[in-house]
Amino acid sequence: MIRYRAEWDEFQEYTHIAGIDEAGRGPLAGPVVVAAVILDPANEIKGLNDSKKLSEKKREALFGEIRQKALAFRIVEISPETIDEMNILWATMHGMTLAATGLDTEPEFCLIDGNRIPKGFPFSAEFAIKGDGRYASIAAASILAKVTRDRIMIDFHQKYPHYHFDTNKGYPTKEHLDAIEQHGICPIHRRSYAPVSQMRLGF
Repeated sequence: MIRYRAEWDEFQEYTHIAGIDEAGRGPLAGPVVVAAVILDPANEIKGLNDSKKLSEKKREALFGEIRQKALAFRIVEISPETIDEMNILWATMHGMTLAATGLDTEPEFCLIDGNRIPKGFPFSAEFAIKGDGRYASIAAASILAKVTRDRIMIDFHQKYPHYHFDTNKGYPTKEHLDAIEQHGICPIHRRSYAPVSQMRLGF
């Protein structure tokens, strides 16, 4: 597990450190969701870790605790249409900027999961490769983004049940690819992605 105070010990000149992460770069359907979180150094949240390493039950429990205890948080949804227009990298970078600038408390410094900082990013920042396993604020952002996106895809399953978005969350599983082959694509598919770009419109 992550040591809660790691970022404040490493970046001692800052109190309001925002962690930023996303969920959903790889799926063929649905939005990419980006979250920014400023945690309270005096109000520890136990058990934070990379959202992919946590059970769904644990993520759900932490989702509520993060929202309750964080000094500020912002969750941004970037639509499939925007992803197709900008490409997934720049759509994600755009979402990171929106999430950071949308925080109710302005961050003094941002830690961004991955290997780049968005162009023109308005705050002092560093990127952190595998940061969701190193820093509590990025882990918290990864949990907010992952849980939010999973809920969105479960809702889309009610509208487009053929694709089983409740289980595959839009990722290119065999079940999902077979459904696209049989039914065509639906409005939430990312049409710039292969193999979606070669498929007929179904809905």
